[in-house]
Amino acid sequence: MRLIANPKRLLKKLLALVKDRPDAAVFFFDEGRFGLMPVVGRRWGLKGVRSVSTVRPGYESFYVYSAVCPATGESVSLFLPWVNTEMMNIFLENLNVALAGRFCFLVLDQAGWHNSKGLQVPPNIELVFLPPYSPELNPVEKLWQWLKRHSLRNRFYQELEHVMDAVQVCIQEATAPFLKSLCRCNYLLR
Repeated sequence: MRLIANPKRLLKKLLALVKDRPDAAVFFFDEGRFGLMPVVGRRWGLKGVRSVSTVRPGYESFYVYSAVCPATGESVSLFLPWVNTEMMNIFLENLNVALAGRFCFLVLDQAGWHNSKGLQVPPNIELVFLPPYSPELNPVEKLWQWLKRHSLRNRFYQELEHVMDAVQVCIQEATAPFLKSLCRCNYLLR
């Protein structure tokens, strides 16, 4: 596990790591929370007529764990009920299977369950931590914005399963070229 203190050092460290392991992929990881809490946004309507969005506030939710490689658009996503060390271990196992033995640097934030003692990191995955309080450096945050805009905004869902279905459809429709452009890391392209 490597802790990077600031964005410039993160860039230098990632470039050095990739230079040492040119066969390695760099994936960025984060969890996004989705649920029955409404996402209301702007929409088109007739002039002079107030548009109405039906909502049903609720507190049921689930989490989407996603890792995206901005260089290729490759991604791995998993729907899980909570954020904790046990769920993180399940995701790491799935990522390991998806990598099929390839080595990767997984760049993620410093949430408590990302660096707990109970975390079981496969040998072909090395964790690289972002600076504290820097979500702008994690391109997976753009994926959450896009998913909420295209699957939840101004939509009414009766059940949590319907929300899960809508988010899953959006994730399945996101092609590798689309994810590559959406999760583009300008600070890594220098």
